[in-house]
Amino acid sequence: MTGSLAAIGAGLAVIGAALGIGNIGGKAMEAISRQPEAVGDIRANMILTAALIEGAAVIAIILSFFAG
Repeated sequence: MTGSLAAIGAGLAVIGAALGIGNIGGKAMEAISRQPEAVGDIRANMILTAALIEGAAVIAIILSFFAG
């Protein structure tokens, strides 16, 4: 039973990260379309934020397996 709970926790972490990174990408495209001259700054901030979200997701996945 605990293995399935760990799998559910890991799945929720992955779904949350995917939604967050997708939202970041969409908002970045909107920002670039409104202000094309700021492409470099927007891209850098998008990559940094996506990396932070992915790091949090990896930590959540690892913790779900240790807790389960």
